[in-house]
Amino acid sequence: MDDEDQGWYYCLSDHTVRQGKQARGLDRLGPYPDRATAERALEIAAARNKSADEADDRWNN
Repeated sequence: MDDEDQGWYYCLSDHTVRQGKQARGLDRLGPYPDRATAERALEIAAARNKSADEADDRWNN
């Protein structure tokens, strides 16, 4: 069993946090190191998207 099998994931289909790969790959975000971080998955993804969008804007301008 590798580390990802024991990591924490956020399930997009039912908005739960689970340990291990219990949801389809397209339905999960992670792995995260712990439950608390996985619970913040949507916030983390939004921050990463914002940062990438800002980098794109700087590149294009």
